[in-house]
Amino acid sequence: MVNLSTLNPQQRQAVETITGPVLILAGAGTGKTRVITFRIAHMVAKGIAPGKILGVTFTNKAAREMSERVSKLLPKPPKSSKREDGTSAKDNRPTICTFHSLCVRILRQHIEKIGYKRNFVIYDSSEQLAAVKKILSGISNKGEKVDPGEVLAMLSKFKNGGERAVIFADPAVRALAQHVSKRYETALHACNAVDFDDLILLTLRLFREHPDALAACREKYRYVMVDEYQDTNAAQFQLVHSLTEEHRNFCVVGDDDQSIYGWRGAEIANLLELEKHFPEVKVVKLEQNYRSTTTILNAANAIIKHNVRRRGKSLWSSKGAGSKIQLQVYNNDEDEAREVIGQIEFKRIAHRIPWKECAILFRTNQQARPLETALRAAGVRYHLIGGQSFFDRREIKDFLAYTKTFLNPHDDISLLRIANVPARGLSDVTMERLLGASHDLKCSVFKAMKNPLVTFTFQPATRKNIEGFVDFIERTRAQLTPEAPTDTVPAPGSLLLKDWAEAFLTETGYLEELKRLEKDPEAAETRIRNLRELMPTMDGIGNHPAERLENFLENVTLDSDYQDEKENTQDAVTLITMHSCKGLEFPHVFVVGLEDGLLPHTRSKTEGTMDEERRLFYVAVTRAMQTLTITHCAGRKKYGQLLPCHPSPFLNELPPELVEHSDSKSKQPVAQESGKNLFAAIRQAIGEG
Repeated sequence: MVNLSTLNPQQRQAVETITGPVLILAGAGTGKTRVITFRIAHMVAKGIAPGKILGVTFTNKAAREMSERVSKLLPKPPKSSKREDGTSAKDNRPTICTFHSLCVRILRQHIEKIGYKRNFVIYDSSEQLAAVKKILSGISNKGEKVDPGEVLAMLSKFKNGGERAVIFADPAVRALAQHVSKRYETALHACNAVDFDDLILLTLRLFREHPDALAACREKYRYVMVDEYQDTNAAQFQLVHSLTEEHRNFCVVGDDDQSIYGWRGAEIANLLELEKHFPEVKVVKLEQNYRSTTTILNAANAIIKHNVRRRGKSLWSSKGAGSKIQLQVYNNDEDEAREVIGQIEFKRIAHRIPWKECAILFRTNQQARPLETALRAAGVRYHLIGGQSFFDRREIKDFLAYTKTFLNPHDDISLLRIANVPARGLSDVTMERLLGASHDLKCSVFKAMKNPLVTFTFQPATRKNIEGFVDFIERTRAQLTPEAPTDTVPAPGSLLLKDWAEAFLTETGYLEELKRLEKDPEAAETRIRNLRELMPTMDGIGNHPAERLENFLENVTLDSDYQDEKENTQDAVTLITMHSCKGLEFPHVFVVGLEDGLLPHTRSKTEGTMDEERRLFYVAVTRAMQTLTITHCAGRKKYGQLLPCHPSPFLNELPPELVEHSDSKSKQPVAQESGKNLFAAIRQAIGEG
């Protein structure tokens, strides 16, 4: 049995209510993940088959953490891999995954019913962008400037939020996206590819057109839990509703006060209006906060009460009042950055507070520049969350494009990326002609390369290069799927993908090319090291090489929240946007740039999203555990010119008795004993003690 005595009464009620629709209204820092994991373990203890339980969240990081915590609470599976009923131990564990991973699982089983092959590839954002660019190049007027990124973002909004999500969009971009939409879908389907949005939409289409597939999923997932429910969009809501509307064992966990992703299609109404779809829903409120001081929570409660459309809740803590909130004003953003970094250094030297316990939160990415400059000048190590991902590096993208091409040579985007990398006599002009032929023949570029009627039109030397490339793809690809009779197929794992990858990189001369192209030998070695660190991770789940490669690429594409673990464990100040900080906590938080036009953002007044901006401020405030400092500027540089700024109206919502202005604190005399202790700490820190 699971020991529930460590839970508070509200947490325990949430854990023990295991049937029917349940809404767990979990305020910031109230132990939400603990409740979800205990609830799953409690359901198993009560006799519910683990394989019937589905837990859905938004990020791979959250899914991994939840899976690990659930595993610790559940009894260890038997050593034998097969049970009496023929299922494996893996089959009899709860499914805990993201929305996208769930849909991949469903589509891998059933996608052939809607006209795709089971080995479909998932395009990441750069591949989607390449597909859009390809379409635009054929329809845009010469001299017309079109941002493919804007068109792609609009296509995503069409898919996720429909008309409501694009109501304030640029009419020209909107019209162009509508024009491109059908061609984009056709282009992806021709490559047997799907994008992130398609994963959910194709699953919904599968459910509509094939009730047997929906019935199988409903039978498999009899108990469904959804985390961060306030962040679900229309398609995600429909997916969950489809799975649960019959058995109604549906538990959602969320907080409407932390709904900050309306701009990307999240529907706060999914949480606020849950009773419309599940009138019998039981609501359990979690309000005891285990993160912050009473002062910080009282300020957060006071801010969020100005939002009228919300489910009432009030966070409280037994941690004591703690320090007052520091409110500071500076002449400009450079002064603000320098002084904030100075305060972080003072905390480190005088109070031995490591850099990693401090975080600087801001509304827009542009605000990071002066902060980074000040951090570098002061020699302070920092970690910018939202910086370049490991998988956005050129060498990693090239490598993944190669592996995707070997798995599916009809994936035009991947093939076009690596056809002449390294150079093998397939120039841009050659590839453009082949692409044109593929359009005329309505086939993939690879098929066009294999068509003698197409290759005959090229010069003999170019024709030889095309044939050599086709031969290389087919030879390397054949190693993944040995065409031997079943009884002579090599034992699973006989071909290690890391060895296979090393071989094709050597044959192509790609590693030598990296050394040649990089002026800095150290930078070249870093790129090669990145590849060598990635290759051993390819040999994961799967009996045969093609299956293992498929699973590897799927995980890489879906794991968009991947970050370098070595960077995260360093002692470094965290720089992060308010939108990225949800779910995180830091002992010492600096919220900078609290100015009208930044927070609330200028757009919020025209788009009617002031409530969401206030929720963003609430999320920023509730990241702080011990101290909270809020700053704003009298002027801020824009395009090199200092422009006047006005304080955010949200500052007026902070109760005055909880706030201490920096100038009023500086006038207070320091007690003699405190001064002595502080001076001694500083001397010791700089090695004079």
